[in-house]
Amino acid sequence: MKFLHSADWHIGRTLNGYSLLDEQKHAFKKMLQIAIDQQVDAVVIAGDIYDRAIPSTNAVTTLDSMLQEINLKHSLPIYAISGNHDGAKRLNFANEWMEKSDFHLTTLLDEAFSPVKTSEVQIFMLPFFDPMDARVYYQEQGLDADQVKNIHTITDAMNLVLPDMEKLFDPNKKHVLISHFAVSPSADQEIELTSETTSKVGGLATLTAQQFEKFDYVMLGHIHTRNASPAENVRYAGSPVKFNVKEAKMANQGKGVDIVEVTSDKIERTFFEIQPKTDLVVLEETWDTLLDPTFYKTQPIDQAWFAITVKDFDRSKHINVRAKLQEIYGTVVELDYENVKRDDSPDVAQQNLSELSPDNIVDQFFKTITGNDLTQDQKELVDGIFVDLRKED
Repeated sequence: MKFLHSADWHIGRTLNGYSLLDEQKHAFKKMLQIAIDQQVDAVVIAGDIYDRAIPSTNAVTTLDSMLQEINLKHSLPIYAISGNHDGAKRLNFANEWMEKSDFHLTTLLDEAFSPVKTSEVQIFMLPFFDPMDARVYYQEQGLDADQVKNIHTITDAMNLVLPDMEKLFDPNKKHVLISHFAVSPSADQEIELTSETTSKVGGLATLTAQQFEKFDYVMLGHIHTRNASPAENVRYAGSPVKFNVKEAKMANQGKGVDIVEVTSDKIERTFFEIQPKTDLVVLEETWDTLLDPTFYKTQPIDQAWFAITVKDFDRSKHINVRAKLQEIYGTVVELDYENVKRDDSPDVAQQNLSELSPDNIVDQFFKTITGNDLTQDQKELVDGIFVDLRKED
């Protein structure tokens, strides 16, 4: 059986206010063409289908169109699970009639113990869940109350869930798992290079590859780079789109999908890269370099989005930095500074805030960020706001 392994679509994602829907639509078309060209038997979406639990109308209609094109127009089965960004209960609808068209969507823990069976493979689908979900499930299963109370971490839960799945194994078939968790190579190794809220998997506890060793192959979502895969048979597909600067800095890793072919005697995996429609380019240069034509003419001006860090910038220049950079480069989705040089005016960060009036704090903050003083109109606006706040007190 041949799968297209994808994950972390995050439909509806934005980048500092810029919609990524067009980029996601582009990646989807490329992904679908890969599936057709490679004559896959199914498309896997290993969680984080949407970017948020309550997606926007545009996100819902976009995903609906994508899923219809895969499943109805091209008659390709879909194996999808919910991730930590998805609203599991909101996604859990119409399962019975969806399965009639080979659209298998698992969002709840109790559904994970009903594998999909083909002539060669058992496909287990384990959505993202937290330890409390496992407590509820095992309490309903009649597990001893003390054992239920001992489910505190995701590792505690998995030590029950995975063996229960293994009891369902058909010895005559390969066993494939689709899931959405942070999985490390071993207990003493942490996952780096993640797209979650910190560089250590969003602060989430990680599982280990050894816990999944009974499965022939595990298709994971949650970490946005395939290079974080903890074992040869426990793999992340990575996200199909660059979602932030951290991911853009890992440009050499590429974004794309895996084609996974499972046969009775072997499992083969091939990575297919997806080129972005509008790339996200990260520049970290001095102000003089950024304004130097010999430098910026080598950049994909007006063809890409730019995330720019200005090094050693002198705030005394008193210029509108973003406007100047957008005049040269086009769309600047993120602007930051490194080792900023300041003029001789007082720095609010170096003063005792109790010695400054609220108006002065705002004035100093504005100057720190923009390099300019507040105009008279802006000062009057700030003053009016603080007057109104005092009235409410």
